[in-house]
Amino acid sequence: MLELQNVTHIYPNGTRALDDVTLSIPKGMYGLLGPNGAGKSTLMRTVATLQTPSSGSITFGDLDILQEAEELRKRLGYLPQDFGVYPRVSAYDMLDHMAVLKGVGSSKERKETVETLLEQVNLWDVRKKAIAGFSGGMRQRFGIAQALIGNPDLIIVDEPTAGLDPEERNRFLNLLAEIGENVVVILSTHIVEDVADLCPRMAVIVEGSIKLEGAPKDLIDKSRGTIWGKTIPRGELEAHREKYEVISTRLFAGNTIVHIMSDKDPGDDFKPADGGLEDVYFSTLASTRRSAPAAAAA
Repeated sequence: MLELQNVTHIYPNGTRALDDVTLSIPKGMYGLLGPNGAGKSTLMRTVATLQTPSSGSITFGDLDILQEAEELRKRLGYLPQDFGVYPRVSAYDMLDHMAVLKGVGSSKERKETVETLLEQVNLWDVRKKAIAGFSGGMRQRFGIAQALIGNPDLIIVDEPTAGLDPEERNRFLNLLAEIGENVVVILSTHIVEDVADLCPRMAVIVEGSIKLEGAPKDLIDKSRGTIWGKTIPRGELEAHREKYEVISTRLFAGNTIVHIMSDKDPGDDFKPADGGLEDVYFSTLASTRRSAPAAAAA
């Protein structure tokens, strides 16, 4: 279990990137969902011991990771948002080099490790190819391979499917699902579908604070009766924005499907929406925006 208690991080310029974050993250896939700039990467870097929070505590099992960072790194696999490698080096040689850095000492053990990982992420056939020639999805699968060196029991992946085509995204998510059965895997993303597809538990972070936490199904069930939808001509959207709290829109056959948030039946031909995780997410963002002026005034 990964435990974060009252974690706050304030940058030297005064930006409060994390604000009293408390989470309990069990074994399995855990989704951290939030818009760009919400504090996801700061939180992941903090858990990965790449920066120290201004206050709070983080433990992994019986390990205090703020006091025992080196011990945590031995048990950690990390795929950051911007994953850099030496582009002209082959996948095999790069993994071998990283295995050395991770402490896999003997050449026989490294050979077994590298070959097993390349097979696992389906890169064996291109093991001698320079990473510069990899597609975005292949690079991400290579990134997971390097994160798995040393059999870590805590894995962090930060925005792993951004920019991937649908086929590569599906392949990558299937790989994550296999990995996440026996270890703690934190999936940090702004893509709602990734969390909905993979994660039995999740949290929404906005402006550095946790706004929502729980099982996606439970959160969806709680939203029922508060999300309403209808189809309108595209030209009526602005009028609806002025009258209702619009949380999402999408086009269909030239018209606009609009979803609004309301605690009671708004009338005006709105019907209860078959809410999904996207509606839960957008309604959380809307609630945060709505409460921001009052909080600032207070």
